[in-house]
Formats: sequence, structure tokens, C-alpha cells
Amino acid sequence: MEQLHNGYTLELSPGAFPLSTDSVVLSGFARLSKNVKVLDLCSGCGTLGLLLCAEHPGCSVTGIEIDKAAHRMALQNAQRNDLSHRLFGIHGSIADAKTLVGAGSFDACICNPPYFSGGIPSATLSGARQETLCALSHVIAAAGWALRFGGDLFLVHRPERLAELFVCADENHLEPKRMQLLRHRQGGPISLVLVQLRKGAKAGLIWEEEALFDEKGQPTQYYRKLYHT
Repeated sequence: MEQLHNGYTLELSPGAFPLSTDSVVLSGFARLSKNVKVLDLCSGCGTLGLLLCAEHPGCSVTGIEIDKAAHRMALQNAQRNDLSHRLFGIHGSIADAKTLVGAGSFDACICNPPYFSGGIPSATLSGARQETLCALSHVIAAAGWALRFGGDLFLVHRPERLAELFVCADENHLEPKRMQLLRHRQGGPISLVLVQLRKGAKAGLIWEEEALFDEKGQPTQYYRKLYHT
């Protein structure tokens, strides 16, 4: 059982992907207006939904998850945290998003997807690490379908996939508006990129850089804000 901000708890189904820095930084990166409707693509056990509900009291989050055990656990997490009126789940594949949710029915989408498109399959959590069930193109196409005009997709990914990500975004009328380069340690290599893509927007990109730890290995102010320490 993971303890989250504001007293919420996250329980994971056996073999599920654990609470990760990726999810925490993505939930912190997302900028949501009041009473926003969010679609969580590849929602797992409801991790991002819980993190967003903890920070944004007016939001509601609907998750799409293909794994049955994770989907059931997400519903249980919603009930345990008294969030059944704000945190919902759909069992299915985001590749079938057009049959699962209405066009333009969400104000925002969020996704912490599998990062790797090839290579030797992971011995554990292969579906969460590699694109066996969820390709980057499926994520962005699903967001392009589900978002209203002017709605935002918040996504975390590896820096080496950035060119592919932007090509897919352009194909689905999503414009990069904000990008954050994240380093594990100040002065070190970029480990993650976080992007905000807006449906139907004009060109114009804000660039940010952050690090989780300083040169001495101490948590940065950014880290402390994310983890409420």
C-alpha cells in the first residue's frame, strides 16, 4: 500500500507496475483548470488518477486499461478512497478508443506509457515497459480523438522518442506547447521529457528544465515540491 498526498492510498495488483517517479513528475507537470474532465490512457491501477484527484479537488478522471486485474484494482482504489464519484475505469484497449469514449468528450488526457518499442522483452512487467499492447501512436491518436478543441495531452517519455512523438502529434492535430527536460541529477543527462500537447493550437513552445537532485545528491526544491516534503 502506497501513501499518497492528502491521505489517499494506492494499492497495486500483483505484478503491477509500482508507483514511479515518472508518474509523480507527470502528475506535477499537468496543469488542470477547475472541474476538468481527464482521460487517463493506460491507467493501470489508477495511480495517475489518484495523484490528480489528490491535487485537484474538482477534477474527475476516467481511466482506460487493458489488463483486467489492474482495472479491477483501479476501481477498488477509487472505492477505498471514497472517489467513486470522481475516479472511473473502462476496461479496454486505447487502440479502440473511438468505440470506448466520445469524440471531444474530455478536457485533458494524461499518459505514462510504455517507453520501449523493441528489444528483448522484459522478464517482468513487459506490458508496462514495452509497446506490446500500447504503442505511442495509439496513445496520441486516442488523445486526438478524445480531446475537445483546445484540450491538452500531458505525456512523459524517453528523450530518444521525442522526434517520433512530435510526428505523431502533428498527424493528430496536437501542437507542442510546453516541454520539460528532466535530469535525475543537475549536470547529468536528460532522463525524461514531459510534454503538453494542445489540440488545434497555434505554434509556440515553452521550454523548461528541472532536476530531482543537486550536484551533491541532495533533493532539489522541485523534488521537495513534488513529494510534499
